[in-house]
Amino acid sequence: MIRNIIFDLGGVVITLEQAQAVRRFEALGLKDAGQRLDAYTQCGIFGDLEGGLITSEDFRCELSLLIGREVTHEECAYAWQGYAKEVPERNLDALLKLRQEGYRLILLSNTNPYMMEWVGSERFDGRGHSVEHYFDSIYLSYKMRLMKPSPEIFHRVLVTERCVPSECLFIDDGPRNVAAASQIGIRTFCPENGADWTQDIYQYLK
Repeated sequence: MIRNIIFDLGGVVITLEQAQAVRRFEALGLKDAGQRLDAYTQCGIFGDLEGGLITSEDFRCELSLLIGREVTHEECAYAWQGYAKEVPERNLDALLKLRQEGYRLILLSNTNPYMMEWVGSERFDGRGHSVEHYFDSIYLSYKMRLMKPSPEIFHRVLVTERCVPSECLFIDDGPRNVAAASQIGIRTFCPENGADWTQDIYQYLK
């Protein structure tokens, strides 16, 4: 019986638009942004930031060196937040409904401080709430210093939440992430980025 639902943020709760982020980083002067940015798992200084290996200030300095000019914190935040296309109201309503139905909701995201400046603020949902309003627990890659699809990140969540894998459903638009969770006994659902999962999820909760 499923008691806990673990949600990815980008691609599930919010709809992603990688091309918009690429355009914003290119506008800053990062000409090879298209090669450096990934839809699922970042690498280089982008991955180091999301993996918690460097701080947001370290990232800003490194990006400035790559571009050849001083980049501000605000410019970095604007470029990173280009990943966010929209926050569908149907998703927010579904999260609230699932909690009312007795499910424990957990957020597990590969993300970074620049994205969380928006996600963790009252500007997130257009209703005056941050993402914390919708979840019982939140786990962020840069704070854990772990990234999906590492099995360790899933084990950490299970141990901390005192969850049994078979009682968890993990929803992520990344096939590699879903495969990793499935290998340790977590039930999984892999909708496409931006797809309406709000009704289909009940097929996996039975």
